[in-house]
Amino acid sequence: MKQITIGLPKAYLYYRYHIMWETFFKNLGCKVITSENTTKKTIELGKSLSIDESCLSSKIYLSHVASLQGKCDYILVPRVYDYGKNEQVCVKFNAIYDIIKNLFPNINILEYNIEKSKHHYELFNYFHLGHAIEKNIIKILLSYLKARKASKKYFKEKLKKQTQKLNSYKPKILLVSHPYNIYDNYIGEPIIKKLESMGIELIYADLLDKKTARMYAEKLSPTLYWTYSKELIGAIGYYRYSVDGIIFLTAFPCGPDSLVNELMIRKIDNIPVTSILVDEQSSTTGLETRLESFIDIIKERRKNNE
Repeated sequence: MKQITIGLPKAYLYYRYHIMWETFFKNLGCKVITSENTTKKTIELGKSLSIDESCLSSKIYLSHVASLQGKCDYILVPRVYDYGKNEQVCVKFNAIYDIIKNLFPNINILEYNIEKSKHHYELFNYFHLGHAIEKNIIKILLSYLKARKASKKYFKEKLKKQTQKLNSYKPKILLVSHPYNIYDNYIGEPIIKKLESMGIELIYADLLDKKTARMYAEKLSPTLYWTYSKELIGAIGYYRYSVDGIIFLTAFPCGPDSLVNELMIRKIDNIPVTSILVDEQSSTTGLETRLESFIDIIKERRKNNE
């Protein structure tokens, strides 16, 4: 029997769920492949597939899907509408399934639809995913449980390592950005490498436990609309007295980030903050100059406080 190959676009929610997805499909006997890292060619292809108003992250996602055509039996395209009452996400995650289905009519899509307000829960979705590959319900359930356990362990270990960094004597910067931006090698990697080369200890907002983050987010802005934004700003509340500075990283022209980041910059005081906007034409040289200036401010401030 031919082994089924599942393609995972390395963009959007991949960075939030990839351990769970990979573990689930592999336990069902599938081969899992991911798209290649983002390059300038990825961006150009994404532009050709998108309308001009789409954010850079959306263009990258479409390009990653396109790159998997002909290489796998199915491509997983997750759709997320909400995680419950008052837990909505950006509309791009609502619409992406329909966009992909219409843009690439010849690919086989595996559906994954989280909309708790209409009782579309995670477990039921994994049964739906698994049933397209495996008819044994018990095997699907066991694969799901193993996947959840593996994902929790992975992020728990990453958070533990991050917590240990707080004891470092190095200057510490909190990076506030969606994981599909900060961990993308085109958008976030140049920033990470530059900061690390300057001796900076990096703290990632997205790694904080989600329940803890939401609790702190409530204190900073009780009416904030988007779930993923709540998780990021909650990390600001949690880490703000443990770091020397905060960097907001946004992919142009993200609507939620443009509102939320401005709101937070106005609320945060007594700590250096900068906002970096990355688009298709961003210059590495200009980016490095901005980062160097920001780090100079932080180091001078630390020196004056010693």
